Amino acid sequence: MKIMIDIGHPAHVHYFRTFYREMSTAGHEFLITARDKEMSHALLNGYGIPFVSRGAGANSALGKLLYLPRANMILLREARRFRPDVFLSFSSPYAAQVSALVRRPHIAFDDTEHAKLGRFMYAPFTDVVLSPSSYRGKPMRNQVLFKGSLELLYLHPRVFTPDPIVLGSAGVQRGEPYSFLRFVSWNANHDIGASGMTLENKRRAVRELEKLGKVLISSEAELPADLSGYRIEVDPTLVHHLLHFASVSIGESATMASESAVVGTPAIYMDRTGRGYTDELERRYGLVYNFSDSPSDQVSAIEKACALLSDPEAAERHARGRDAFLAASVDVNATLLDTVRSTVAAHLS
Repeated sequence: MKIMIDIGHPAHVHYFRTFYREMSTAGHEFLITARDKEMSHALLNGYGIPFVSRGAGANSALGKLLYLPRANMILLREARRFRPDVFLSFSSPYAAQVSALVRRPHIAFDDTEHAKLGRFMYAPFTDVVLSPSSYRGKPMRNQVLFKGSLELLYLHPRVFTPDPIVLGSAGVQRGEPYSFLRFVSWNANHDIGASGMTLENKRRAVRELEKLGKVLISSEAELPADLSGYRIEVDPTLVHHLLHFASVSIGESATMASESAVVGTPAIYMDRTGRGYTDELERRYGLVYNFSDSPSDQVSAIEKACALLSDPEAAERHARGRDAFLAASVDVNATLLDTVRSTVAAHLS
């Protein structure tokens, strides 16, 4: 089978890397196209995954619209050369539209309910949309729901083993408490109009959390001089090991909140709209604590992170929640493989 995957964000590399490795080992062929966004190319190189760059793209709504024909031309050129049997992506309008042009099926992941513009651009050209059963948006005609989250694709214990040797590269000792802070760049389609934590509250978070242990920051955006010293400088393929050993994670990334839950680290997530999967992780498993992104709620989120760091029973409580979540979830890589096989077979029949 020949499989073409479009990568638009660093998280998408993780979603498909286990599937890529296992299917490549079985003899299937891949072509990866990737936007040059933050660490996407560095991650692909770090995992030894060949790819074709489709450029840096754009951040504004107008820029994204103008970028669409250029990206489509790049993918169309590569698809005509590669002749894939199926396209895969995380809600990529480029993969979806080009798949229609070359008359091949497109399978998309989507767990972001409020990304209405992106859905308008990819869903009409997509054969199957795979989403967590916690998805709270209006159901799509071709949507298939599964129990679990996308982060299980690469952080399920079957495919991820945390390595404490990574701690040394971040200046952390084994058993030392530390907080993991994540700030995003706010330039995705679904981020238009959002801004995240105020600089004052980022400084407040570091100041308060540092009283209880070391602070590590992972940030897509630039940091001011007084916070830049907290930024981690490690191989991006190793970040999830640091997340696993953290005492708490706090930030603006829904993906990293879910990642924290999957590896057993309590997560504080701040966003004005939230996500169905972070809501479920809080309501059913007690693994994520959701707050709005108002300045006052940001302060409450910081206070909650400090309370978790001071709670001697938090680690055991969240380990139980994680075990319950894993027991209730499916093997998402197996779900993806089954969907690819059935969709390609249906297309050929």
